Amino acid sequence: MPEKALRPAKVLQKFGSILRRKMLLQSLTPILWVDDLAATTRYYSNVLGFTVRSPSEEGGWAPLLRDAAEIMFSIPNTHMPYVKPCPTGSLYYRTTEMDAWWQALKEKATIAYPLEDFEYGMREFAIIDCNGYMLQFGQELEPLFTQQF
Repeated sequence: MPEKALRPAKVLQKFGSILRRKMLLQSLTPILWVDDLAATTRYYSNVLGFTVRSPSEEGGWAPLLRDAAEIMFSIPNTHMPYVKPCPTGSLYYRTTEMDAWWQALKEKATIAYPLEDFEYGMREFAIIDCNGYMLQFGQELEPLFTQQF
């Protein structure tokens, strides 16, 4: 007797969780375009404490790392239209040492908004980097949901 064909929805239901387990996303590294790669790597190293890893000056890109945060900067290639860095959002860094970050950056960086506790449970501040990108720093004030067993 021939096997019954599974409908597409049943196939997804049956194999979807298996596929999701095999298709892991290990990390996200934003690549931001900049006009001056050297000035950008100096800023992120000197002001924010990032380490430059294996830059390619001839290739026009540089990955930077600090703790678990990684970011890459690139000179735009000729295949993409580019006028200047044009941030449309921000990069949000979570930390456990918010007050220390604020003390370290408040005199060295352009402040977008000062250290503040927000009603949604975060303590945050934001700076503007040397390219006009907004960098937000946040720490959870207290867990929003507490599990009780």
